[in-house]
Amino acid sequence: MASDQTHEFIPPGSRFHALPSPFPMKRGGALHGARVAYETWGALDAQRGNAVLIVTGLSPDAHAAASAADPLPGWWEAMLGPGKPIDSDRWFVICVNSLGSCKGSTGPASVDPATGAPYRLSFPEVSIEDIADAAAEVVRGLGIERLACVIGNSMGGMTALALLSRHPGIARSHINISGSARALPFSIAVRSLQREAIRLDPNWNHGDYDDATYPESGMRIARKLGVITYRSALEWDGRFGRVRLDESHVLGDGGGEDPFGLEFQVESYLEGHARRFVRRFDPNCYLYLSRSMDWFDLAEHAGGDVLAGLAKIRVERAVAIGASTDILFPVQQQEEVAEGLARGGAQAEFIGMDSPQGHDAFLVDFDRFGPAVRGFLDRL
Repeated sequence: MASDQTHEFIPPGSRFHALPSPFPMKRGGALHGARVAYETWGALDAQRGNAVLIVTGLSPDAHAAASAADPLPGWWEAMLGPGKPIDSDRWFVICVNSLGSCKGSTGPASVDPATGAPYRLSFPEVSIEDIADAAAEVVRGLGIERLACVIGNSMGGMTALALLSRHPGIARSHINISGSARALPFSIAVRSLQREAIRLDPNWNHGDYDDATYPESGMRIARKLGVITYRSALEWDGRFGRVRLDESHVLGDGGGEDPFGLEFQVESYLEGHARRFVRRFDPNCYLYLSRSMDWFDLAEHAGGDVLAGLAKIRVERAVAIGASTDILFPVQQQEEVAEGLARGGAQAEFIGMDSPQGHDAFLVDFDRFGPAVRGFLDRL
């Protein structure tokens, strides 16, 4: 039996909003004493009409950019701040950490108040809709009736659409970046393999692990699979080609000689990236959030028609932005988002970027994505 230690990683600048208790979950069950972590930048205007909400992908925390409470650079530092594309001199910006995560919001790694031990697999099944409802509670808790804009990246694009669908009128506009209205078979297949890698690690032990018996191998493989799909084949070739490691670095996982150990630079990159991640994200939280994306489908209550599901959403303006090399959330999904929102009466557009950096382009290709986001917000 594992110890009762938790695997939460909370940025020092986090603030917390207590969710209503009980907080009902879409697929059954309810949370008691749950919370959502968030951070803010800028100031609300007198009319409380300049609020922008950012909902994130699977792994980011609420620390999107540096602040007085936490001066360390955030995961979207180049996009958010004074004079930046999401200008905190103009906008009051809120970034929430997803319900079910391990970065401050209540999730499987959190302590269950009923038992005093981590929830682990006793945590209720998490859906994208639950994440959206929790984010809505933060917005309302801050006294904001209507957001100027909700911005969603990757999984956050799904969360933003669920938020707009389930809470009509909560935002005037929407920026969907590398997101989608439902998961495609390829993405489901990749995430299924990631989850299987974690579950097949003996140390996972049906979710009951600790620091001494931690499913590191499963998490490493899951992260490597993810990173491969986050970038494009074009970028992998341009960055690494077929460059080999120096013979002194051709090592196996245990650090000794291995005839099937790392041989190419791209393998070394993946290994280093995975090792930096595995102890900074809780495996059970990874499983829960990954599965929530596979379940999400806006066509669920629209007769199986995803465009009809999108058309039920009412916003004034919207833009869906994607990268042509994205294989995880391909650009046809952002085109679909723009088309569906337009059918619902929004002034909606699609912007396709010829970025070589795949799904992660919005995190690195600021020369392309920055002007697109700035231009949209400037027109509000």
